[in-house]
Amino acid sequence: MAAQTQVHDDPAIRPVSIPMTERAAWYIPGPLLLLADLLLVIVAVVAFWQGAAHKGAVHGVLIAAGIVLVIVIAALLGGITVVTPGRAHVIQLFGNYKGTVRQPGMQWVNPFSKKIAVSTRIRNLETELAKVNDADGNPIEIAAVVVWQVRDTAEAIYSVDDYVTFLAIQAETAVRHIASSYPYDSRGAENVVSLRENADEITQKLSDELTDRVRAAGVQVVETRLTRLSYAAEIAGAMLRQQQASAVVGARSKIVEGAVGMVRLALQRLDEENVVELDEERKAAMVSNLLVVLCSEQATQQVVNTGSLYA
Repeated sequence: MAAQTQVHDDPAIRPVSIPMTERAAWYIPGPLLLLADLLLVIVAVVAFWQGAAHKGAVHGVLIAAGIVLVIVIAALLGGITVVTPGRAHVIQLFGNYKGTVRQPGMQWVNPFSKKIAVSTRIRNLETELAKVNDADGNPIEIAAVVVWQVRDTAEAIYSVDDYVTFLAIQAETAVRHIASSYPYDSRGAENVVSLRENADEITQKLSDELTDRVRAAGVQVVETRLTRLSYAAEIAGAMLRQQQASAVVGARSKIVEGAVGMVRLALQRLDEENVVELDEERKAAMVSNLLVVLCSEQATQQVVNTGSLYA
């Protein structure tokens, strides 16, 4: 009977991929190899010249030596790699990672290896404008800019297929997740984190989440900032009217609160200085008149009462 292969679902015995970690590659300063290459060129020219001048076995030996020197010269030139500041070169030999060269300048590495250039400069990534429902279910439009750079060149090249595309997708995912986790506006509620009123806290949470998402790609998130945050067009008008109504109610509350305080102070001063004695009905009429004057949006007109209050 043929043996059957068992598939185990236990996570503890599943094969785990070992992440690549950047290490320094072996290299030699390029100017020394370039000088040696120039000396070999001179020797090769002399070998061909002397080979042409001789006959017989000496001719064959000198020509063969010249050909060998040309091959060596070409190999030496093929290993020279110019590393500019802000860039690193990942060295790969026959499919194996051999290290990374970060030292700027002219360096010489194995001429049979593959050199993969990786930018280590700080770069910006701006996410597309996304339409997301916030924690209250209101559609909002949000976008962010991510400041990032490659931290580990080996992980960037070998852990993911394309680290730039990987970062862009993860950034958009993180922005959508953060936007759907918090309301756009707290609407006056206390101890409620909102996207509009707690920008610093929101961007910090976005940076932390994005850092966790792209750590496997060897990318370091320097900073994140929201570049666009607004209600979607279909509800922008209604939300604007709601905010205006809330602002009007808040302003009215402040006006009434101040007017009541002024009326209380006026009655207290009249009572303390014995300017006039007012019964409860006259006090009510005075309070009504003062509140109308203090809370009215338009200028009030004076009315002279020539009769009695009790007439």
